[in-house]
Amino acid sequence: MFKSALIISLFLVAVIRAADESQAEITKYHNDLQQDGSYSWDFGTSNGIDAQESGVGGVQAAGSVKYSAPDGTPIQLEYTADENGYRPSGAHLPTPPPIPDYILRALAYIEAHPFQRIQLKK
Repeated sequence: MFKSALIISLFLVAVIRAADESQAEITKYHNDLQQDGSYSWDFGTSNGIDAQESGVGGVQAAGSVKYSAPDGTPIQLEYTADENGYRPSGAHLPTPPPIPDYILRALAYIEAHPFQRIQLKK
């Protein structure tokens, strides 16, 4: 009984939250496309979402987005996309643990002693 009541209440909270989001309006919008393929755009909404991006179509892009997470935490994401791939950054993103010292020493040893193929005599 408790589980079903909890599930129903969570569902209702999600529906109410979605209804609030569906009422958001665009408060600013700008889109600029140049003949050379470069572009920029930005927009904002009444529920606190702000985003912007600029770049050259199919080559590179950089931008950011700000909004509030469902728990109210402010989220700010910045990103770059180019020949090196997509690279997001933000305080909310998980980070890998540091590489252990013994692994760093092993990698240094491997780099200092490259593999050499041995020719076998026939």
